[in-house]
Amino acid sequence: MTVMLLRLAGPLQSWGSTARFARRSTENAPTKSGVLGLLAAAEGRPRDADLSDLAALRFGVRIDQPGSRLRDFHTAHHADSDKAMPLSERFYLADAVFIAGVEGDRALLQRLYQALRAPRFLPYLGRRSCPPTLPIDMGPPFEDALEDALRTAKWQASRWYRRQLERAADMRTSTGSVDLDVLIDCPPGEAPHLSLRDAPVSFDPRHRQYTLRGVLTDHSAPPPPARRGVPAPHDPTSVLRPLDSPNSTTTAENSPRTS
Repeated sequence: MTVMLLRLAGPLQSWGSTARFARRSTENAPTKSGVLGLLAAAEGRPRDADLSDLAALRFGVRIDQPGSRLRDFHTAHHADSDKAMPLSERFYLADAVFIAGVEGDRALLQRLYQALRAPRFLPYLGRRSCPPTLPIDMGPPFEDALEDALRTAKWQASRWYRRQLERAADMRTSTGSVDLDVLIDCPPGEAPHLSLRDAPVSFDPRHRQYTLRGVLTDHSAPPPPARRGVPAPHDPTSVLRPLDSPNSTTTAENSPRTS
């Protein structure tokens, strides 16, 4: 089968599968509905579009850096009446990093990959207030099993987090290895380890619908971490153009001189 991997990293993420009145929780890992919603938005699908092809994709996620849970309070006003809405309690994952994978038809995944490279709507990590800090795509789709792709992908955890784990290992009297949690769609005919109501049927805001999906849990030793390239020099004025005026000067002429 064909697999496409996504890197989900940002200061804040929130992947809710249930919402009860003014309490909006988050799961410990990205949900299938959240990731498929991200892909649908990148492709420019309207909220009432058919999702059957996306829902048929097999989904899995590896927790490279679990992050920490954060609680926030949210206020809002009704758009028409300007009436204050009830104070809501919202939960986020701070400093988390995940690798999500989808497995299915190659043509569909290739189209979704191109959409991620030039998204119609900007992607976000569960909520619009949670932008990604690293590129989401991890390369074009490739031939592999979803389980193997998630186990062998380069470890995406931050350097400070890896150093923290190394210091903790040095303090332990017995040796131990780091295990990364893997959550993956349960194949038909097998008994799932847990169930989540996060398989999307419709994102239509008038009547959102989700169904249950079975999930298998597993562990994987972290592969070698991904190499971080040296960032190129950043010049914020490089994209500026001089004004179309006889008295205008170029950016280079106005730049400060150094001796």
